[in-house]
Amino acid sequence: MQRPDISKQLEIIKRGAVEIISEDELRTKLQESARQKRPLNIKAGFDPTSPDIHLGHTVLLRKLRQFQDLGHKVIFLIGNFTARIGDPSGRQETRKQLTVEEVLANATTYKSQVSKLLDVDKMQIAFNSEWFDKMSVLDILKLTTHATVAQMLARSDFKKRLSKNEDISLLEFMYPLLQGYDSVKLEADIELGGTDQLFNLLVGRDIQKDFGQAQQVVITMPLLEGTDGIQKMSKSYGNYIAINENPNETFGKIMSISDEMMLKYYTLLTDEDLETVKKMHPKEAKLNLAENITCQYHGKDLAKEARQEFEQVFSKRELPQNVPVYKLKKQTSSIIDILLDSGLTESKNEARRLIQQGGVSLDGERLDKEDIIVDKEGILKVGKRRFLRLIKGK
Repeated sequence: MQRPDISKQLEIIKRGAVEIISEDELRTKLQESARQKRPLNIKAGFDPTSPDIHLGHTVLLRKLRQFQDLGHKVIFLIGNFTARIGDPSGRQETRKQLTVEEVLANATTYKSQVSKLLDVDKMQIAFNSEWFDKMSVLDILKLTTHATVAQMLARSDFKKRLSKNEDISLLEFMYPLLQGYDSVKLEADIELGGTDQLFNLLVGRDIQKDFGQAQQVVITMPLLEGTDGIQKMSKSYGNYIAINENPNETFGKIMSISDEMMLKYYTLLTDEDLETVKKMHPKEAKLNLAENITCQYHGKDLAKEARQEFEQVFSKRELPQNVPVYKLKKQTSSIIDILLDSGLTESKNEARRLIQQGGVSLDGERLDKEDIIVDKEGILKVGKRRFLRLIKGK
């Protein structure tokens, strides 16, 4: 394929990026790539700590797709070895270590999900267990010679934990070294990561230099805040939008973000012209954003249906067209049991939280106690977007 000129490539690559180390090196690599007709190796690592990929992850995935469209080689690294350690970046406590089985179960879901954004037939999928499982204890220990304790303690997240007398395990010191060695094994020309990954990405540059390789260019992308507009998007914070969830949920969650967050979502999650967006009425801009993102992961038709459904429920105050039906059991059921059994909530804790926050009602009457017994038919509403038609079983 004919690639755009270097200036156009830089314009595309820089959209939404926080930092490029360094832009001069990036320009040189792009020029050499064009001269040698050799695609650059673009690396991004993902630890499969959860089975769901959410919009926060897609900030990097979309940037990877841009590199693919520019004719470069994407290396999607699944950190099935490092996930057992847990990346300490941005954490205020030691991460829970996952079992091999948990990591593999999560990793198996990744390929089908990323295929919604990346051309999986044209990218390399690598697992870092391929090299780490073969290394001896001595090999691993030798990696420690590529960094000092002083360097590790200079990390801002480690500094915060030390100031609070919180523990930092020696295992966590190893994580940046392992991630850096991934770049050596994959001969990465460019590595992408969130802003909280900067230290790890720079360690990769240093280790590549020690191994006699050209240093990778580091590109950091912003962390995307979740639907609460405060914390970074994460399943553990309950503010995430998974790319494989119901299109109506996707649309509704996008509509729930603040107007202040809209431009950031447009910048990082769409290819829309930002100047055009700025001229739109906020309500129309948000509807357009929700439809755009829903379309990316569910297709044009389902995105249009989700928009119609949203406008019907929230603008016209009507019920959705297809409200799921739940048959009440002959024996009495508590509201907690109904929420869990119907699939409206994933856990009893989530159900309790919704009830305590006043997010559950039956025919407009708030159900504010978790031990309430429901024995009548009606429309159960959970949050702003979920409905359930309760009927009595025969």
